[in-house]
Amino acid sequence: MIWILLTLVYGLLKGGREISKKKAMDRNSVMEVLLLYTFLGFLIVIPRAPHAMGLLPYQYGLILLKSFSIFVAWMMGFHALKHLPVSLYGVLDLSRVLMGTLLGVFIFHEILVWNQFLGLGLVVLGLLALKLHPTKHFFRKKAATTSEGTATDSEKTSGSAEERGKAADPSSIPPKFVLLAFGSCVLNSVSALLDKILMKKINSSQMQFWYMLFLLLFYVLYVVITHTKISKSAWKNIYIWLMAIMFVIGDASLFIANADPGSLLTVMTVVKQSACFVTILGGKFVFHEENIGYRLFCAFIIFCGIILCTFAR
Repeated sequence: MIWILLTLVYGLLKGGREISKKKAMDRNSVMEVLLLYTFLGFLIVIPRAPHAMGLLPYQYGLILLKSFSIFVAWMMGFHALKHLPVSLYGVLDLSRVLMGTLLGVFIFHEILVWNQFLGLGLVVLGLLALKLHPTKHFFRKKAATTSEGTATDSEKTSGSAEERGKAADPSSIPPKFVLLAFGSCVLNSVSALLDKILMKKINSSQMQFWYMLFLLLFYVLYVVITHTKISKSAWKNIYIWLMAIMFVIGDASLFIANADPGSLLTVMTVVKQSACFVTILGGKFVFHEENIGYRLFCAFIIFCGIILCTFAR
């Protein structure tokens, strides 16, 4: 099934984008990363413009709605990630799997058979174990730190933004950031639903060109209205460039997969979670995180779930 492989490509590139996103936000602000990221992505798809014309008015409207959903979702998700521990944000992000499954069942009337129920259960189990374990590790580490003494002010303020995010106490986080993360998940699921609807009638060039154009216009309007300053240093942030390239290739793969009449939103939602393999490896080799063996074990559970959902139907 080609659409499964294309969805897998999207998932792997999505994991790569998450690594680049963390690195990019260490150097520039959220808005700088978002605007330049979207602008570079649009530049890459401009050559597809000749094949992007001829849409019906309602199709432009749906693409505009999709772009606005992603515009708000990214704003919410990026700001939430700056204030939430990565482990807690990952648990909230899991709602995408459940939301995508519910949309596939209730909107497209997709039927889940026994192996898909079991596969989804394994994916949920693996992701919950993967995301919840670092939080437990944090509390053990916190207790050990308390017994040894309080860190100095210089130690508290040292380290990257990523390290400060890991050290944050979940109980001290304002509820609004939790709501922002959940809202981002819901809007991303709405975008996935619109992908499935639109790609039945249009091609990937039409979808990607207009989607990126509308998305860029939304960010430009936001920057102009709010008088947000964009520094020149953002252009030198190599991670933003990498994000843009992976974003365009990944979305093109996903749009083509959605255009396949045999593709299922429920299965695609599960396969997208292959991003976790990339983030685990990134945690090991890029961020030098601990507990990699445990996370690989969780990834194996998730992989078994993906196999059950896709190849044992």
